[in-house]
Amino acid sequence: MSIKSTILGFPRMGSDRQLKKLVEGFWSGKVTEQELAEGSKQLRADHWALQASYGLTEVPVGDFSYYDHVLDAAFAAGIIPERYQQVDNAGTQAYFAMGRGLQNKSIGIDVPSLEMKKWFDTNYHYMVPEVADNQVFSLHSTKVVDEFKEAKALGYAARPVVLGPVSLLALSKTAKGSSTKPLDHLASLIPVYVELFGQLAAAGAEWVQVDEPVLSLDLDAAVYQPAFAQAYAEFAQISGLKYLLTSYFGRLGDNLSWAATLPVHGIHLDLVRGAADLDSALEVIPADKVISAGLINGRNIWKANLDKQLATLAKITSARQSAAPVWVSSSCSLLHSPHSLKPEAGHLDEETLGWLSFAEEKVEEITILAAAIADRDSVAKQLQRNAANVLSRQQSERITRPAVQQRLAALDESSYTRQAAFNVRQAVQRDTLKLPLFPTTTIGSFPQTAEVRKARAQFRKGALSQEEYLQFLDVETRKCIEWQDEAGLDVLVHGEFERTDMVEFFGEHLEGFVFTKRGW
Repeated sequence: MSIKSTILGFPRMGSDRQLKKLVEGFWSGKVTEQELAEGSKQLRADHWALQASYGLTEVPVGDFSYYDHVLDAAFAAGIIPERYQQVDNAGTQAYFAMGRGLQNKSIGIDVPSLEMKKWFDTNYHYMVPEVADNQVFSLHSTKVVDEFKEAKALGYAARPVVLGPVSLLALSKTAKGSSTKPLDHLASLIPVYVELFGQLAAAGAEWVQVDEPVLSLDLDAAVYQPAFAQAYAEFAQISGLKYLLTSYFGRLGDNLSWAATLPVHGIHLDLVRGAADLDSALEVIPADKVISAGLINGRNIWKANLDKQLATLAKITSARQSAAPVWVSSSCSLLHSPHSLKPEAGHLDEETLGWLSFAEEKVEEITILAAAIADRDSVAKQLQRNAANVLSRQQSERITRPAVQQRLAALDESSYTRQAAFNVRQAVQRDTLKLPLFPTTTIGSFPQTAEVRKARAQFRKGALSQEEYLQFLDVETRKCIEWQDEAGLDVLVHGEFERTDMVEFFGEHLEGFVFTKRGW
């Protein structure tokens, strides 16, 4: 049986935050639009080369974004609210205005960004498209086609990634002053996707990954089943193009039975968050459809248990021996994982490094699974090392401490009972602190001044000794407290000048936390 190894997407930021530097440089006027485009093109090429170096059969393209992939999809479909169309002839500046707002008095523009919302149950946030009653859709951007051509020219087997039309509209909102629901406009949007897919087919694409993550939600089948059927029946008319229907972040559940009947050529299963779907999927997904097995967790930082996932893969291949090929993939896009563990060597201890797996390492895990199902002996050493690392984490007292477990087990009813009633505690507090009825305070941190940031940078570089740095912080803290006292505040704070970040500061002083050097 043919086993393809691939991923649903890759982190876009870069190993050294190259994209962040390019985009922020563009915003500040230090990077031209051409330099932004050229730098981003090089970053994409670097990421494809990295994926191919581990032996992925196919790399995803179109997963790269300057700002947000949902914004990309809306922009490409011409879902550009009128207030942004005056910006840059609805070009790159308008795109960024939709993402972060734009205030430019010299040209008389002052527009806020689109609303931002959590991307399902992740910590990622997407820009919410606005669909008006009089919405006119058009193919405003061929970004995914252009990036597919880039990858093809470099010799990579590439698969375009597109946010599907049903999910795009389901994740959108009704524009202010309008009354129609975004999904009411599906029939008008479908021709734009047909045009886009036609261009991809003409460019030589064989497969398109159509992301429809709303399939992981509890959908009203009476509304969504006909919507999906309508869209994908139109897509099926495009000659020579195959579609991988992709969902993630959970089970397809009740949606699986009808999703399996859609005229697509493959279905992706998130077998990390939606493993309970597997038996049903093996029964209802037709033999002529590819099953893409999302076995490597795309949204955590831990090494996968490859033996366990290999058993799942073997179950799939055994059940599909005479069926269409099986693909091994990430559960979702690796967008949600840090880029690579390589910069952490020498920074984190060896034991911790052995437990972790970032995006680059997850790509390798996928290729190991694909190789193992064909010839386990060919990757026996990698599997042995993985098993040892997984066992190390399970047994380590850095993860589970017997003494802590014993203390927890010893808790009883009295452990949850206050020693004194509230009115008693309140009286003691009032007598001790002697605060006025309405005390004044700043609550927390004072601004990290340029002098504080400079001293911290010098300390980290070794230009300032620890004694000198602590003395500096002591002076700044005293100044801060004296200022509050002179201002007449009742409850004083010390300013927190020693902290770069509150969470990081406390984590560094607690056992059980480690901090990466380049965990982005």
